[in-house]
Amino acid sequence: GHRSARHNPCPRHNPGPPHKLQVHMHRMRLHLLLVLATQRSDCLRPRLPPRPSPPRRDRLPVPRLTSVPKPGAKPCGDDLDRRIASLAGPAVLSFLILPIAQATDLFWVGRMGEALALAGQAAASQLYSTLSFLTSTLPTITVPRIAAARAAGDDAAVQEAIGEALALSCALALVLGAVLWRFQRPALLYLGNPNALPWALGYSAGRLPGVLAEAVGLIGYAAFRGAMDTVTPLKITAASSAANVLLDPLLIFSARLGVAGAGLATSASQWLAAAAYLSLLLRRKLVRWATILRLPSRAALARIAAAGGAVQVRSLALNLAFLSITRRVQSLDSSGVAAAAHAVTLQLWQIGGVVLFALSTVASIIVPAELSSSKGAEATAAARAAASRLLCWGVVLGALLGAAQLAALPLLGLFSTLPEVRRAAVAPSVLGAVLQLFNGVTFIGEGVMVGTQSFPALAAGQVVATAALLAGLRRAHSLTAVWWCFWLFNGVRLANVLCHHFVRGPLAGEPPHGLRWAARRRGRRAGTS
Repeated sequence: GHRSARHNPCPRHNPGPPHKLQVHMHRMRLHLLLVLATQRSDCLRPRLPPRPSPPRRDRLPVPRLTSVPKPGAKPCGDDLDRRIASLAGPAVLSFLILPIAQATDLFWVGRMGEALALAGQAAASQLYSTLSFLTSTLPTITVPRIAAARAAGDDAAVQEAIGEALALSCALALVLGAVLWRFQRPALLYLGNPNALPWALGYSAGRLPGVLAEAVGLIGYAAFRGAMDTVTPLKITAASSAANVLLDPLLIFSARLGVAGAGLATSASQWLAAAAYLSLLLRRKLVRWATILRLPSRAALARIAAAGGAVQVRSLALNLAFLSITRRVQSLDSSGVAAAAHAVTLQLWQIGGVVLFALSTVASIIVPAELSSSKGAEATAAARAAASRLLCWGVVLGALLGAAQLAALPLLGLFSTLPEVRRAAVAPSVLGAVLQLFNGVTFIGEGVMVGTQSFPALAAGQVVATAALLAGLRRAHSLTAVWWCFWLFNGVRLANVLCHHFVRGPLAGEPPHGLRWAARRRGRRAGTS
């Protein structure tokens, strides 16, 4: 037996004697038990659904731009609301500082006790606001270019973008400043009260040296914003505005410069901000002198012209509207009371509008971020939900700001010591406070349109709104009537926003009941085409 087993070609399958067979079976059972013990427990229950595996502790969760479940339109304190608040906080602070500084100019000029001085300062301030609007197209189209180059790690492209923007902005500011210096008298006569011309010319003479500095500051703010740094611009804005607040009483009263001192204080604060921006940009190697002093190429000029065409059309229409309002208000009476009351009302109204405008910039950031977070219908649904949430926040903030403006009516006396100016500002202030409810949806909706890059539709709506305003101003013979024209102006813009969001925009979904007829009509046209 031993010999036959040795010559067996398959000795493993030859169990041998009975006691060896028992040992072999015992080993097989142990082997089977070991195999089963090392397997996952769910293999013993193949008919049950598998349990989800626990998340790995060594892998951090990837943040998603869309909330799970899909966020609704109403604010509820979820992740989307927290993101909106985290972005809106610094933006509101940055935008809120500037009108407070402008209100300081208005406050100290109002302490002079002369209504014509206040009217002249308001006319000249509107003229310089128009210049600022004309140069604001460059920062708008420069921010995404800087952000893209920064994300790609291309420092040379960042320096080139900032250098080109600074060169073009400074060149444009020099041209506009020279034109303003040559034609400031006829421009101020066109905008303002002829009796207030000496005060308007004095304030304009003080503001003129700051035109170039303001152009540098606008690009500096856009550069840091494109580099995802919002703290530095906030610090610079706060410091320059504080300088303006401190210099106003010193130059107006201590130095006896009057209205011209207010203009010089603003120019000094603008140069302080420009020096801070330029030095920090150079220190952090975001720009070089070589890129600033080099003229932009023809391709760069063509790219900027193509991107800023619709933005510039909208800016021109918006400036035409405010210039026409200023001109109409200045022509209401020769005493300057209506113009002074309008300046006080507009200042309070713009403080609330700045908060809404800051949230509008947040909308222009969140909506494209949601669109890029996923693909197809899921991305559109997420962006639509975010846009609807932002519009709801516009309603809430507009109502709160309107109530705050109504509560601030007793503060009208801070901006003028003249009783007739305070009385004339009450009715327009009430109209402006109620209008804030609609401004919340309008401003934020236009931010959504910027986020979806619907610039032609945005420009078209602004042109129609300006045309309606110009038609209404022809029949406005009082300050209250002028503020009703404000309602007409922003009402057309509101209609454009709602139509874009619910009917014809890229985020158009299920519209409210009042707009469903337009959606059905659009669907019939699409079906017959």
